[in-house]
Amino acid sequence: MDMINVKVNGTQVSVPKGSTVLEAARLAGINVPTLCFLKDINAIGACRICVVEVKGARSLAAACVYPAADGMEVFTNTPQVLDSRRKTLQLILSSHEKKCLSCVRSGNCELKQLAFDLGIEDEDYFSGENHKYEIDDSAAHLTRDNNKCILCRHCSAVCDKNQKVGVIGANERGFATHIGCAFEVGLAETACISCGQCIAVCPVGAITEKDSTGDVLKAIADPDKYVIVQTAPAVRAALGEEFGMAMGTNVEGKMAASLRRMGFDGVFDTNFTADLTVMEEATELVERVKNGGKLPMITSCSPGWVKYCEHYFPDLIENLSSCKSPMQMFGAVAKTYYAQKLNIKPEDMVVVAVMPCTAKKFEIGRDNQSAACKLNEGSAHCEGNSDCKGKGSIPDVDISITTRELARLIKRLGIKFNDLPDEKFDEPFGIYTGAGVIFGATGGVMEAALRTAVKLITGEEASDINFNEVRGTKGIKEATYKVGDLDVKVAVASGTANADELLKKVQSGEADYTFIEIMACPGGCVNGGGQPHVPGHIYNFEDIKAIRAKALYDSDAACELRRAHENPAIKTIYDEFFGKPGGEKAHKAFHTSYVSRGL
Repeated sequence: MDMINVKVNGTQVSVPKGSTVLEAARLAGINVPTLCFLKDINAIGACRICVVEVKGARSLAAACVYPAADGMEVFTNTPQVLDSRRKTLQLILSSHEKKCLSCVRSGNCELKQLAFDLGIEDEDYFSGENHKYEIDDSAAHLTRDNNKCILCRHCSAVCDKNQKVGVIGANERGFATHIGCAFEVGLAETACISCGQCIAVCPVGAITEKDSTGDVLKAIADPDKYVIVQTAPAVRAALGEEFGMAMGTNVEGKMAASLRRMGFDGVFDTNFTADLTVMEEATELVERVKNGGKLPMITSCSPGWVKYCEHYFPDLIENLSSCKSPMQMFGAVAKTYYAQKLNIKPEDMVVVAVMPCTAKKFEIGRDNQSAACKLNEGSAHCEGNSDCKGKGSIPDVDISITTRELARLIKRLGIKFNDLPDEKFDEPFGIYTGAGVIFGATGGVMEAALRTAVKLITGEEASDINFNEVRGTKGIKEATYKVGDLDVKVAVASGTANADELLKKVQSGEADYTFIEIMACPGGCVNGGGQPHVPGHIYNFEDIKAIRAKALYDSDAACELRRAHENPAIKTIYDEFFGKPGGEKAHKAFHTSYVSRGL
């Protein structure tokens, strides 16, 4: 690699040729602040917060886009630089609604932190005309408040580049510029896929998930409700960040302990039904392969991806696995098998899900997501409930909250998370295999399914259960595996822009696969739209996806059981209630349908 020498504030550093001044400063141990810059997504040099002095240049340069050159001298903290940054920030603040005490981002707002760092005090900004925008809360998963927007364009850039959805962008020009949808329609009227990536990258409180923490507390306080909670695999790899722990710390034990202290009647793990999903999905795949079913079969556990398929690739809906997501399967098990065990009416049970995903807030309201109604249709229970029969009035999951919302609940209730002992989830739905835990990383669903598909096809266990070719954070991965007499061609894509590229090859006949895994969020659930916010100075220089995913793969490697079909609790619920994977009763409870939504 060609290297060049750059001097930053008198410190000589050697950096790769092609680096920016921002990257050179980082290597010199200096954090140059940014607001609009997102590595590989948004490099427009627009906000001017990152300006620096470059010796010999006529004006201040935006470090995020200014190329470093051999022999260059850079100064990041001169009076001129600091004064420029302060004035720029004062201008931004002049049109920003400063309701910091009530803002969900109050504790981790990049704008607020930057104002503090630059010594800007209350009322220390320009005054003048301001626009007043209506809040858009039309979508199921988020609220958009342009009164807090700083026009960094993170949201529109990630929506367009990473997701290839592009339903939000800059409307109008000049002082009237604001972020919105075409023709100023509400987000719910667009082909938004609810992935929440716009929320994840917003540096302020302009885009936030719809808060359901109040609903959770209300349910727990209701003496007539039996309230249980499930947590997704990826949550344990990120929740600790909200409490000052290193990124990628696995806090499974403390998370279980904190949920128990909130007062839930049962604390369970979605890893359990990730194993269940493998059983149903692998069975479906083998059935399609052996009997000439629609191929390639495409995974269906990412609701953002499913919605993307319904909007943008409706001709491939038949290729989607009919399996519900692990979250929904958990609700299905809870309100049928478990409710019967406890002699509780399913309508008296509240299932709360803690997810790394905002699209789950949309998913819980989808049609054909009510196992209790489907399995009880025509029974005494169903006949006694006119709203229930066949109509799906008892949802599999009642409330879905994000990792961030769980952190807010823990703090609100005064639970000392860092001081908690490690506790286990309740049984039987706290038992899982390594296959279940890796669901949270891109490629994990594929690997988990293959571990079991080999057994179903050949009757023998795979000699090596580490399918390393589908691991890693690369946007598109491909592999071919010899399973018995079959060549199983697989592909994995994360981020719907990568899905778009892959599926167009499938449509054209350029690519021929047996099985495809797609996750809406780049890197998979570990980088979901509901995960903890990461400030720009970390986002731009750390591989967040890989760091969090490592926690899941380490957990998998430490598991005694690593194949879904080895989970004894899964075997039990089939033997006692659901029959066999893919059977009539299991299909009613664990499978669903999709609709073409158009653009």
